Amino acid sequence: MDPFLDLIGLLRPRATLWGGIEGRGSWAVSFRKRDDLLFCWLSRGECQLLRPRMPPLRLGANDFVLVRTDSPFILSSDPSIEPIDSETAVVRTRKTTLRVGSGTKSPVTLRGGRFFFDTASESLLTDLLPSLVHIPGSDTSSPRIRTLMSMNEAESSHPGPGSEFIVARLMELILVEILRGNSFSAQQHAGLIAGLKDPKMARALTAIHRDVARDWTVASLARLCGISRSGFATRFRATVGMAPVEYLQHWRMALAKDALRLGARGIGEIGLSIGFQSPSAFSTAFTRVVGLSPRRFAASVR
Repeated sequence: MDPFLDLIGLLRPRATLWGGIEGRGSWAVSFRKRDDLLFCWLSRGECQLLRPRMPPLRLGANDFVLVRTDSPFILSSDPSIEPIDSETAVVRTRKTTLRVGSGTKSPVTLRGGRFFFDTASESLLTDLLPSLVHIPGSDTSSPRIRTLMSMNEAESSHPGPGSEFIVARLMELILVEILRGNSFSAQQHAGLIAGLKDPKMARALTAIHRDVARDWTVASLARLCGISRSGFATRFRATVGMAPVEYLQHWRMALAKDALRLGARGIGEIGLSIGFQSPSAFSTAFTRVVGLSPRRFAASVR
């Protein structure tokens, strides 16, 4: 069982926009706070990514960046420039590629889009993803991502039979390649991906995903990893961003919400599959976490 693929499988990533920025001279474009992920590929030039209370991130040619849009951000040639709003500009121009700035100096070409997720547990699951991933053009995964992006752009520009299916699969592959790159560490980004980069925490995460119905405790997971209970608990929280039992509960509820949305199994069967011995125990836990009973939640998402 691969927790990473489990996460991608539940997220079911798709792209809502394929567009970009063609910049010259001085320019700045702002992006609003949303509940999705934005990916960017800087194929020419350089610019800066600006986020509140964070140092500027300089992007160079062939760099990739994946940004969780849980806070607004700006792409800019110069931090002192007043940005234009990306959504307003797209509506006004009716084009997804924005041409900004003027003159011939410092040309910048940026391609990208937004991911959204076909899952009842989107907000819960995206909390397990890093807030930002920056993959420099020199990273070993960069050539593969560039190839996938080029294939996506070609398919989107000249659609044919099966294009929708091909583009969807390419988007999944792009997200997988970006997230499994080697350009961020557990110290920089707490979450599932960072946890999987720690061999001992990866052992615990894999065990949870392999047998989610088991009555896991901090002590049993610590023994599995060969470290002390307190050391395991501290290390897990530091890398994954939440306590081990909290992660187990989050993952169980994510599976339950997805199963309830699909409607192929009964409430009791779903609860048993994720570790609850009775429908009432499952219903109580689900209601406490989600705020709705399983039955009411299922009715709200169908």
